Amino acid sequence: MAPLSLLSLSLSLLTLFTPLSHASAIRQGAANPPKIPSGPNGSGESQPQPYAPQPALLTTEWTASVGADPSNHWPQHPRPQLKRDDKWWQSLNGIWRYQNLHFASSARMNVDISTLTPDVEVEGGYDKGGGGMPTEEKETLIPSCIESGFSGIQEMNVTGMVFKRTLEFPDNWMKETGRRVLIHFEAVDYEAVVYVNDKKLGHNVGGYFRFTVDATNALKNGEKNELQVVVRDPTDEPGFYTPHGKQTRTPSHIFYTPCTGIWQSVWMESVPGDNYIGDLDVSADMEGNVTMTVYSSSKATTPVKVSILENGTEVATHDASSDQEFSFQVPDPKLWSPNSPTLYNISVTMGDDQITSYTGFRTISKGVVNGIQRPLLNGKFVFQFGPLDQGYWPDGIYLPPTEEAMLYDLDLIKSLGMNMVRKHIKVEPQLYYYACDKIGLLVIQDMPSMRPAASLATDFPTPAQQAEFERQLSVMVNQFKHHPSIITWVIYNEGWGQIRDNGNYPEFHITDAIRALDPTRLIDSVTGWFDHGAGDFHDNHHYASPECGTPWYSSPNTPYDPNRIGFQGEFGGVGHVPDLKKLAPEPSLWPDPKAIATIPETYEISPDLDSYNYRTHVLLGELRAQVERYACSGAVYTQTTDVEGEVNGLVTYDRRVVRVNVTQWQSDIQALYDAAKKRAS
Repeated sequence: MAPLSLLSLSLSLLTLFTPLSHASAIRQGAANPPKIPSGPNGSGESQPQPYAPQPALLTTEWTASVGADPSNHWPQHPRPQLKRDDKWWQSLNGIWRYQNLHFASSARMNVDISTLTPDVEVEGGYDKGGGGMPTEEKETLIPSCIESGFSGIQEMNVTGMVFKRTLEFPDNWMKETGRRVLIHFEAVDYEAVVYVNDKKLGHNVGGYFRFTVDATNALKNGEKNELQVVVRDPTDEPGFYTPHGKQTRTPSHIFYTPCTGIWQSVWMESVPGDNYIGDLDVSADMEGNVTMTVYSSSKATTPVKVSILENGTEVATHDASSDQEFSFQVPDPKLWSPNSPTLYNISVTMGDDQITSYTGFRTISKGVVNGIQRPLLNGKFVFQFGPLDQGYWPDGIYLPPTEEAMLYDLDLIKSLGMNMVRKHIKVEPQLYYYACDKIGLLVIQDMPSMRPAASLATDFPTPAQQAEFERQLSVMVNQFKHHPSIITWVIYNEGWGQIRDNGNYPEFHITDAIRALDPTRLIDSVTGWFDHGAGDFHDNHHYASPECGTPWYSSPNTPYDPNRIGFQGEFGGVGHVPDLKKLAPEPSLWPDPKAIATIPETYEISPDLDSYNYRTHVLLGELRAQVERYACSGAVYTQTTDVEGEVNGLVTYDRRVVRVNVTQWQSDIQALYDAAKKRAS
């Protein structure tokens, strides 16, 4: 391959660096908590090792700001779509205590952590090589992945662990008549059991989705309260078959460092005790029709009052009842679109409880335009173009260092003229989708896949594993379907974890199930390979050149299906190795020898940015020609950023080097929209 000289340079320059060693349904129950010793000998006398962020393998502009003020780590309210007055919520982000439980292999397979009592030695319960008991406590920063430097832990391949902290809350949170205290976890990877003051409050399975426990009956007003979270995360350990996307314990090229533990925000909230708003379903279409369900904690029909506001002015009100769907209309709403992302605020009152939310008026559908099946936004064909976005960070892994860092990626995408992002087999914090709602960025949302190794094999999930995958998929749809930016759900990526033996194709019944949960969006049942005809899209993956709605195709893709929407789910992927001599001491390259050794696996590599931008210009020209001539309705370019051993991002992994010629890309992308408009007219 031509760029091998660059690769050799990269390998030789690794001596410049010192690589670090990387050695939702809640199941309620009552049980004693794990009696985890606070000191290495269970004496409770040892103090935890103080928190200190560890050096990242590769930093970003935001790395240094993390850990400087742990109490201000991700301070934003995590759920803008269901928010009470600020006096009723409190962030629990910051310094917690952590212990590695040293599960042995047999325990990884067999122990039910919902009943685990770690102070009792059961056969295989602890790794004898790890001392037979949990390690000493260390302070850690929450939220974080324990594999990241931000955590202060930076350990790899930990399966069992416990996180602890004390709870303090305002007196009026419980002294006021009948108020209750909820603890919310935005995401814990992968399985978590929550205890407060020796009382088990809940058990959650699934590493990407929020869950809540009611801590009221376990809390002691005016006293010190102890919160414990026992976590197990097997990732891709043999014997497990879970939705985990591209996480792996053996990173290699397109599979990356895993994220373990409490990686999204934790927060506490006080709600009315007799009855409160537990959740909200809302959708709003281009005709001004608003469809809502207000879910009450009591599940008893209760009067609710809804107000819709535009810039603080009430434009519609409606009286209804909780726990049943109702509809009303807003006259002549301003529609939501990438060019005009208008959002309306919502106020909902139910008894003593009041929450705020928001929505956007828009309709996603499909239809035949000039003889071609097209995706429609507000009744019009809008060509969708944007990057494959994996949401990885060299310092935080799954979690961006700060909200500002998260917004940098989205602003870059919009600044190039892109109108869409494909969130690739990962689910982000809700604040990410809120940002997309506000700036007008369409989102194609993947379900995190099960074991990728199954894509070209017969290693398929068992019926129980498949059922769990489908359950978590339904959780994803229900938790995120209120965001106007999300326009498409993706079930399977390139066959990963997709059963396809003896004519058994589960994507058909899964598509029907998603359609029943959310009839307001399109469904891409299979992006890439092993397409058996389910869903709304015929989705082609091909590198580097596109094959979008064309009469030609390459195996394992299938011929274009004119009854569905022609779409290029992945293409491009042109690589470029940063010039380490010019960039030192900031290398802009993941300095892991194993990752660097896989760089030649990149689809194409350009030796410099001039040739990189020429080659991408040619590829976008090919795509434009397919839009003009055939049935191409959208395309996803690989990818927003480099990720570990992948060097084909619009920007480098550390976000310090922007590869794209911005003016050229803006012109080429606008040409795609112009071609699509002309083709549809």
